[in-house]
Amino acid sequence: MKFQPSDAMNRLPDQFFSGLAGKVQRKIEAGYDVINLGQGNPDKPTPAHIVDALKREAENPLNHKYSPFQGRRELKAAIAHWYKQERGVTLDPDTEVAILFGGKAGLVELSNIFLNPGDVCLVPDPGYPDYWSGVAMAGGVMEMMPLREENEFLPDFSQISPDVARRAKMMFLNYPNNPTGAVATPAFIEAAVKFCRDHEILLIHDYAYGAIGFDGVTPPSFLSHPDAKDVGIEVYTLSKTYNMAGWRVGFALGNADVVRLINLYQDHYFVSLFGAIQMASVEALTASQQCVYDLCAMYESRRNTLYGALHRIGWKARPTPGSFFAWLPVPAGYSSASFADFLLDEAQVAVAPGVGFGVQGEGYVRVGLLVDEPRLAEAAERIHKLRLFE
Repeated sequence: MKFQPSDAMNRLPDQFFSGLAGKVQRKIEAGYDVINLGQGNPDKPTPAHIVDALKREAENPLNHKYSPFQGRRELKAAIAHWYKQERGVTLDPDTEVAILFGGKAGLVELSNIFLNPGDVCLVPDPGYPDYWSGVAMAGGVMEMMPLREENEFLPDFSQISPDVARRAKMMFLNYPNNPTGAVATPAFIEAAVKFCRDHEILLIHDYAYGAIGFDGVTPPSFLSHPDAKDVGIEVYTLSKTYNMAGWRVGFALGNADVVRLINLYQDHYFVSLFGAIQMASVEALTASQQCVYDLCAMYESRRNTLYGALHRIGWKARPTPGSFFAWLPVPAGYSSASFADFLLDEAQVAVAPGVGFGVQGEGYVRVGLLVDEPRLAEAAERIHKLRLFE
């Protein structure tokens, strides 16, 4: 028998990065020492005090039962505490916080909750490809917002046509940005909130890298704007802040009606996260944040090492102000994909082609700051031997 998938499954975009991962793995299996800078997976372990909390909580029989459908109030209160302490934002744990099974799942869910077939969603280009996945599942229509270097990789809302603005129902934004590393400014936040309020567009801000800013700059939360809760939500995750990518803990924060609908949707899918993970996450959010500050300092040091080494070999680019990525222009004569293949084949250095993040990503590659500094310097030296920038 042959079973036919639904139309929603057939609409899903190709997973560009699964092909990249396969190329890297084949190189490794062939015996090559690959420096993998193409991934977005934190390389350090979860801090010990969080792991210890998980061990304790795993032994508590109360955590062996179903958790409350919409999650532990302790965890909702903990993320509200973090936002108040770290960003000066006040949240009601009971009405303005939804617990997600990781930020990725939440971002995909939102399209299914709010988009009908044919509804328009404004999406950054380049941007995180799973925005596309959710819109495709819902049968929505994407209208791309170009992120260009001359505009600091921020979308220009004045370039969105009145017809598209009128039809748009939802917008994704993401700062600090994956893949460009750009950081939003207060003026941009003001413009985004005003545009969405004026056109009645649900704003979804992906704040996954919100703890990682450099040069003394704290990346602002969209919720810091006084009208932000009126127009949307912010999606936060513990994956990057605490090296908890495998734990799958995220949050949707802000507009109470949106939070209510997320909880309703998830009631039909899940019975919340394992209670021990939730309580260990409380420890992460309410204990000393020195581990977060140290992690950010480590990424800044890695960034400085990488860009310093690249500039010495003639590969010029402005250092990214946030996230744990570098966004680098490819040399003349290459596309982003052909240059990534060339580096992997000739230098055994893996990078992510910018085109995998959208049409506007052509001409760039994304490099992860997710290996230690000696390996970053070695990657630059391997590239130097190819004599691409002389």
